[in-house]
Amino acid sequence: MKVYIVGEGAVGTYLGDLLQSINIDVTYAPRDMERVTQVDADVAIVAVKAYDTDGAIETLRRAIPYPEKCVFVSPQNGVGNEEKIAAAFGKDNVVAAALTTPVDRPLDDGHAKVATAKEGGLAFSPMGANAYNWLTAAFASSGIKVQVVDDWRALKWSKLALNVVANASCAILNVLPNRLVHFEEVFTLEIRAIREVRAVMQAMNITPIDLPRYPVRALQGIATLPSPIARRLLAGRVAGARGTKPPSLLLDLRAGKAQTEVDYLNGAVACAGRDNGVPVPVNSVYARVLEDIAHMPQLWAKYRERPDTLASEVEAEMRRVKALARA
Repeated sequence: MKVYIVGEGAVGTYLGDLLQSINIDVTYAPRDMERVTQVDADVAIVAVKAYDTDGAIETLRRAIPYPEKCVFVSPQNGVGNEEKIAAAFGKDNVVAAALTTPVDRPLDDGHAKVATAKEGGLAFSPMGANAYNWLTAAFASSGIKVQVVDDWRALKWSKLALNVVANASCAILNVLPNRLVHFEEVFTLEIRAIREVRAVMQAMNITPIDLPRYPVRALQGIATLPSPIARRLLAGRVAGARGTKPPSLLLDLRAGKAQTEVDYLNGAVACAGRDNGVPVPVNSVYARVLEDIAHMPQLWAKYRERPDTLASEVEAEMRRVKALARA
């Protein structure tokens, strides 16, 4: 089996190392499009950030000579990536995936490292009719826990439900998750954000599923409890799971990136809420504010370690939504 990986970051190198450990031939795409050469791959893994999916597709068009004989796997965070890949190569050739083993960015030797000793796993869900049992068997033989899911939308939205927790809020406030949980007002917003994701999924007839290491259904269930109870139950879980590890959106802002994945996370919830008539003020504000900061870094000073400012923005949005509903 030959595997072609677009994206040599933490996720790409981690998955590549797993496959190489069982003697599978792995090739990484070069960053320079002019250096891309054809590879007769059986599997192509798209391991770039969601905002780079279009570029990855162009790389794959040039690199894979027989796309009809290749399966395209997307372990990316956020929603919308699989649809783009399917539009390019056909949904029967696309497998949605979710990696729940936390990995750090590549070390000096170019390899990723597992960020925690606790096991996660890798979940797969084909978009089309093909089961691709041989693909899941290959990863399972590498030692990682593998889960197969029937509904690929449930897989991706359940992973999104995890990715939005203590992510955008930490980035906006420039704090780590173990400190965020002590900001009572903003942590209440986190619970509201989880409720919004749950409401959007219900409106779209998407049933949440548990993923390796992460009981997504329990997370959403706890969020439905009265806020004081939900805060007590979730604070320890969030601090323990995320702790002092900077979430992805905070890493991007600290790196000075002008583009983040927030449009494919909180922004996707905001869009789905509008499309399905579900109020999503918290996710809408998180997406808007974080995108503004990414484009205007000087705006970050307004929010750094100022939870009251962020909470005020959300309250203003909630009042606006209510006023529109009454109009």
